[in-house]
Amino acid sequence: MLDNLVLKKVLKNSFNIPVAVTYPDGKTEQYGGKGQPEVKIKLNENIAVKDLTSNASITLGEAYMDGKIEIDGSIQKVILSAYQSADSFLRSSKFRRFLPKQKHTQAKSKEDVQSHYDLGNDFYALWLDPSMTYSCAYFENPQVTLEEAQLAKVHHILKKLDPKPGQTLLDIGCGWGTLMLTAAKEYDLKVVGITLSEEQAKEVQARIKAEGLENRAQVILEDYRQLEHEPFDYITSVGMFEHVGPENLAEYFQTVYKYLADDGVALIHGITRQQGGAYNGWINKYIFPGGYIPGMTEILGRIVDSGLQVADMETLRRHYQKTLEIWDRNFKRALPEVEKSHDQRFIRMWDLYLQACAASFESGNIDCIQYLLTKGASGQNLPMTRDYMLG
Repeated sequence: MLDNLVLKKVLKNSFNIPVAVTYPDGKTEQYGGKGQPEVKIKLNENIAVKDLTSNASITLGEAYMDGKIEIDGSIQKVILSAYQSADSFLRSSKFRRFLPKQKHTQAKSKEDVQSHYDLGNDFYALWLDPSMTYSCAYFENPQVTLEEAQLAKVHHILKKLDPKPGQTLLDIGCGWGTLMLTAAKEYDLKVVGITLSEEQAKEVQARIKAEGLENRAQVILEDYRQLEHEPFDYITSVGMFEHVGPENLAEYFQTVYKYLADDGVALIHGITRQQGGAYNGWINKYIFPGGYIPGMTEILGRIVDSGLQVADMETLRRHYQKTLEIWDRNFKRALPEVEKSHDQRFIRMWDLYLQACAASFESGNIDCIQYLLTKGASGQNLPMTRDYMLG
């Protein structure tokens, strides 16, 4: 009975849209306003108070994965509503104090990366676009396909570098290689990609061979901190600093500085919180072990301390929201294939992950920012205006 009363108190202030909640005793209450419920939630089992106060996001996420909670309607919409409500379980300090501790040793970083990215290339191919790009796309207009938007993102990044043919580029956290191989083929750069994912490294090596780029492209399976190489004219790193942890963020930018040639240019693209750094307990436990979203001022401080200077910044929050919404639609369309190798708990976990992240971007809880950096005076060898980035 006490657990039920506490849960009702938690949910009472958690929504700004009409949400109907049916409790295990069969009684239904509506929160967030009058009118037809936009989302219906059914609780099949009581949830213990101690679990909620320990970590609400883990407790409720696991309950959904296990079928203890059923949601009729948009998960994205109900989570967006919770983010927009100041006293909800996602925003109230009383539920966000207890977060799992993280560590980011080199061995732990490898374990964390492989636990996510080594689920298998076949799994990601079911719902990513054909370029196998697993990061925020760039929608130059709403009508473009996801593949077109992902390739536009790659060119948007490379154009910002103002690259000159024959020069060198390092891609830290190269994924499945689309950015680095585009740089080699279309910008005539000599490229090195580095990753901790064995599955990704195999795929990139196969692409290098298939496209005859052995003399211009190389992929290295190694921790970025251990790379031994002469400095590069350009560095790119997409969706990488979210994995290093707050204790290694300074080292990350120091490493960028170390590997960047004098007057070189780097484009660092990643998820950032404008409100300050944060963990999410459920995502850390099930999706991205070791994940930490740094705050904007935290990142800028580490950039300045490393000796790099900021030449430009661009926020892409709405682009990432749209990317995630498309991924979730693709994932749902691919369910007949996903179900051949994964159970319903896994499927509910990934659907929740994609929709929860879309809601987090939509609410402004998190952002995606591109930082254009130079080693030397800001933008010293770049054009005077930003027009070149869009040409």
